[in-house]
Amino acid sequence: MAGPRRDTRGIVEARELFARVDFRRREPAPELRPYLEHYWLIDWDLPEPYASHVVPHPSVNVVFQRYGDNPPWGEVAGIGLGLFTQKLQGRGRVCGVQFRPGGFRPFAPGRPVSDWTGQRLPVADVFTGADTADTANTAGAGPGTAGAILGPEAEDERVAALDAFLLGLEPAADPQALRAMELVDLVRRDRTIRRVAELAEAEGVSARSLQRLFAAYVGVGPKWVILRYRIHEALERAEAAEDAAAEGGGGASDAGALDWAALAAELGYSDQAHLVRDFTATVGVPPTAYARQTP
Repeated sequence: MAGPRRDTRGIVEARELFARVDFRRREPAPELRPYLEHYWLIDWDLPEPYASHVVPHPSVNVVFQRYGDNPPWGEVAGIGLGLFTQKLQGRGRVCGVQFRPGGFRPFAPGRPVSDWTGQRLPVADVFTGADTADTANTAGAGPGTAGAILGPEAEDERVAALDAFLLGLEPAADPQALRAMELVDLVRRDRTIRRVAELAEAEGVSARSLQRLFAAYVGVGPKWVILRYRIHEALERAEAAEDAAAEGGGGASDAGALDWAALAAELGYSDQAHLVRDFTATVGVPPTAYARQTP
């Protein structure tokens, strides 16, 4: 893994979000990099409420968070099947862990990852023996506590606390997890893979075998992963089209300059209407309307 991702895929109206919050990605300890995409850290101090929206990746996240003066807590967020919306107001802080698709199972090997899909559960309910109580915000607090992770003002200390927490879970080596991660990464990188049958053929296995592997180690089926990465691509293209229009001096009327029919064909949709239906169902507005409203 060559450092944290720099793209904004999945973040709806990313520029607007970044204008309001301090968002960073950090690398985990080397021992954890085979399993993790990155850490994501957010701090905010807002004069008025703001709602952020994310089209989730096929990834499990562990999220430690504190809102205002409320006690901090940690939760495991399984793969979200729909648009995730979070209202931010006042002051707050989040330290999140985004696992590679397929990379979570070694940390909680007792159950298939599909058991966590669509769930948001306290960390202690998922990781046996995890200490997540807000015991103190000091260096003496246990590395698994939400307070110890969120408390330090120094970002490096927060990253070190996340490392200590995850390393303390002693992830078990699992060749099937590695295989699942490689397959999902192939789908993400290779836009010619548009059907489960194509992925199964490339891997030399049956579609049913892929479905079992994905349920156990990714949390959703291979078809869902293919479709989700299509929507991420369409979102990114929509924002890029608006950026190009703004740089060229164009206005909202130029937002439709992207050839949506060509993009639909490129992403493997049967036609433009199919792309529009998927995009609208996931994001809440049609793609051209999304491009026009992107500031």
